Amino acid sequence: MSVDLTRPDFSHVDTWLFDLDNTLYPAECGFMAALVDRMTAFVEKVTGLPRDEAFRLQKSYLAEHGLTLKGMMLNHGVDPLEFHAIFHDLSLEALAHDPDLLAALERLPGRRIIFTNADDVHAERVLKRLGLADLFEDVFHIGSTGYEPKPSPQAFARITEAHGFNPRGAAFFEDSERNLAPAAELGMTTVLVGAHAPASTAPFVHHRTEKLAPFLSGAQLREAA
Repeated sequence: MSVDLTRPDFSHVDTWLFDLDNTLYPAECGFMAALVDRMTAFVEKVTGLPRDEAFRLQKSYLAEHGLTLKGMMLNHGVDPLEFHAIFHDLSLEALAHDPDLLAALERLPGRRIIFTNADDVHAERVLKRLGLADLFEDVFHIGSTGYEPKPSPQAFARITEAHGFNPRGAAFFEDSERNLAPAAELGMTTVLVGAHAPASTAPFVHHRTEKLAPFLSGAQLREAA
């Protein structure tokens, strides 16, 4: 059988891990901006800081811990359930069905799993809105990791253990470059997704694509057993 070198080779993959926000929908839709606005307001309320300082603190916790919530838990005693509740009534109007993405995901052989730093309620709301909820066997969310967010190696150890897959047979799709580093260390094939992806030069990023659907549609997949 001839191999098309112009197409990304995923013929070794039987477990497909996908980040959620800004990965399964385009960052350009603006939905994340609404999430960040709610988050900043929460930090402002908890700390009493002016809005601009609350925003800077939020970003510093994100940079340090991989998740604003982790910094709020460690430094302010925030209840994660209280934190996540602020997003549960967020409008989903910015999110739209993408029939090309649905078709591209459907053709992937093996298991498909969401791996997100968000909570289960948010993930389920977004997946349902996108029309993708039935395509994934599990949502491995921040509660599933014991509140150890990506890029923590513990988060990757916990999803690997919980689902019992060989990392060398897994592919991980993410919009955050640094979240791909521990995946690559384990032997996963990594894909950076988003308009910023082509500019990445990180050695642990194996593939880069601005748009997820055409990339998946063009990938070489393993043959059905």
